[in-house]
Amino acid sequence: MRTLAKILVVDDGDTQRQIISDVLTRAKYGVAQASSTAEAIEEVTQNHLDLIITDLKMEDGNGIDVLREAKRLSPETEVIVMTAYGSIESAVEAMREGAHDYITKPFDKDVLLVSVQRALEHKRLREENIELRELVETRFTLGGIVGASPKIQKLFRLVERSIPVNSTVLIQGESGTGKELVARSIHYNGPRKTNPFIAVNCAAVPENLIESELFGHEKGAFTGAIQTKKGKFELADGGTIFLDEIGDMSLDLQAKLLRVLQEMQIERVGGTELIPIDVRVIAATNKNLEQEVAKEQFREDLFFRLNVILIEIPPLRERLEDIPPLIDHFQKKLSAKFQRKYPAMDPVVVDKLMEYYWPGNVRELENTLERLLVLTDKERIEVSDLPRNVLMPQIATQQLEGMRLPEEGLSIEDVEKKLICDALARTGGHILKASKLLGMTYKTLQYRIKKYDIRL
Repeated sequence: MRTLAKILVVDDGDTQRQIISDVLTRAKYGVAQASSTAEAIEEVTQNHLDLIITDLKMEDGNGIDVLREAKRLSPETEVIVMTAYGSIESAVEAMREGAHDYITKPFDKDVLLVSVQRALEHKRLREENIELRELVETRFTLGGIVGASPKIQKLFRLVERSIPVNSTVLIQGESGTGKELVARSIHYNGPRKTNPFIAVNCAAVPENLIESELFGHEKGAFTGAIQTKKGKFELADGGTIFLDEIGDMSLDLQAKLLRVLQEMQIERVGGTELIPIDVRVIAATNKNLEQEVAKEQFREDLFFRLNVILIEIPPLRERLEDIPPLIDHFQKKLSAKFQRKYPAMDPVVVDKLMEYYWPGNVRELENTLERLLVLTDKERIEVSDLPRNVLMPQIATQQLEGMRLPEEGLSIEDVEKKLICDALARTGGHILKASKLLGMTYKTLQYRIKKYDIRL
């Protein structure tokens, strides 16, 4: 729409610049002005622009300089070059550098407006083509989850079946696999997409506050409750509530949550009124809830209530063939984020990335690629640019490949726990040394020690 289009007029002639700006303003365009090449480039750097109309001849440079810099900093911005010194040579140069149009002064205001309209229409069509191309590319993507491996395609099919129904969903997967991305994909593609999506990290909220956080509280319910507050369930009414890390919820709160899921009513802390709610519940955990039930750390009845549709996200190490498309996906994402072209990548680098164990899963891969972009000023990323933890031999992978399992049917969790215990024994319980030995980050190893309840 015209009222949203932002146009920069660049001309060192004050009168001419103002005349053009007035014409565009009356046509209901948003207009900014620059009286020099330097001002124009600063404007391009600081603001989003749909179109630049620049004079060719200026005291501190020329319109070609503005054109080149605009296309470097903001390729989607259209440029019209104008001059009183029209020639075939300058027109050809301007068009070669990416100008949408070239007009000569003096020009009729209708000629200007037609050129502006065509430039903005061209920009709109180009953006629509990009959107259509991205839509086609989503054949192998879903809510930011990328891949073409059999495991991830199976995940896509299960998620797609979960979208149109109202059933409770339980998502299980390691940290960094994208559990919230799957939850958001279910919500924003389903019938509740225009209503709230409320996410709660059950492990991040202090235990004495989590009940109030979920169900709200009445004024005066406890010290500091100076006013009535709605909880996350009320805020999510008509939409979806995402209960992340639900495996860390206390048994007492699990009982209260079970009642809410059964009755679809909540009672604020300190209140007596039952408030009806209409929410879809999606829960997620990096724990195996069946094992937690067996250990009496999770209520069996709540597990059955949550486990209507079970979605298990495979760790990255189990779908290594998805690493190349993930690299391509994150390169595009990071290029847009930092407004710079992602360097070419040596094929050997991709091989090394596919050999790595990825304890932090997809999140760790994205962080690694961001680090490579930020820290390199070369046109090509080589093996020597990779972080040390990716380059060092992965003892965990080697042991997994060569280990004779003591008993048939031993789970990956059991094997991983044994490797961690062995590494800690070798390093005298030194977590940092053990993390380097295993090829894990310090934080990841700390999490695994807590997950497996390993005594140091």
